[in-house]
Amino acid sequence: MGSCPLHEDRQPSFLVDPHQDLFYCYGCGRGGDVIRFAELYHQVKFPHALALLCQWRGVRPLLEEAARFYHLQLRRHAQAMAYLHQRGIHSPEVIDHMQIGYAPGGCLRGWLTQLGHPLPALDQAGLVTAMGYDAYMDRIVFPLEGNLYGRSVLASPAPHRFLPGSKGGLYAWAQARSYPELILVEGLFDYAVLWQAGFRNLTCSLGTQLNVRQLQQLCDAPRTVHVTFDSDCNGSGQRAAHRLCQTLRERNLKAGLVCLPEGHDPNSFFTQGGDARQFQTLLEAARI
Repeated sequence: MGSCPLHEDRQPSFLVDPHQDLFYCYGCGRGGDVIRFAELYHQVKFPHALALLCQWRGVRPLLEEAARFYHLQLRRHAQAMAYLHQRGIHSPEVIDHMQIGYAPGGCLRGWLTQLGHPLPALDQAGLVTAMGYDAYMDRIVFPLEGNLYGRSVLASPAPHRFLPGSKGGLYAWAQARSYPELILVEGLFDYAVLWQAGFRNLTCSLGTQLNVRQLQQLCDAPRTVHVTFDSDCNGSGQRAAHRLCQTLRERNLKAGLVCLPEGHDPNSFFTQGGDARQFQTLLEAARI
């Protein structure tokens, strides 16, 4: 019997039967098999939960191999480097820290099969299409926890893309969690420019809607969170930031809403002339 990871559990109520792969919580009343647990914990539907479990059972090394290949490709393609410079990313240190890569398309399948990975495994991981072509083409690639995020460098109807499965927990949480004050951004390009500017107390939620695990991570210790979401002209980013601040305060954390100039996200703030000193002023002005 242990604490339930699906809700705030003040006394042990979570029971696991390892022989039948079943769980039940006497606190929240939820139970089921391992697939149901993955659905609830990561807030995904059955196909994504199944894909996530496949990652746990062996797809992860394959994704790591793909990420290494993409990282090697980055500096070989001027188009990819030009796109990063356009987005304000020019430091070799941040590129290596985030293991940023590039998917030119048409070559990952051949590389991985030469290493001995069968085509069905590539298909299961989402790295190739049903027709056997590389799933990512002309995309900047960021390795995540059990996934890969691809951002198209071309005008695309689908600029953002993840492989099947969960987006995982907070980005670079192992490094970020030790800081008593954290900056939370919604995008990886936001993370990149802030890290490049010298901010290390930094993590990313990969969108404005945090999953259960990400919220649990933020709340695993007393800390102050500076929520720095996009200042969209329609106000959606700031509304999401305000809701998150309220949620964190209800869980006894200190939370501040960082107000960027209208129409800006952290990435555009820096690419259009902002600097670390100006951003620090915004942090200090955040309402806690």
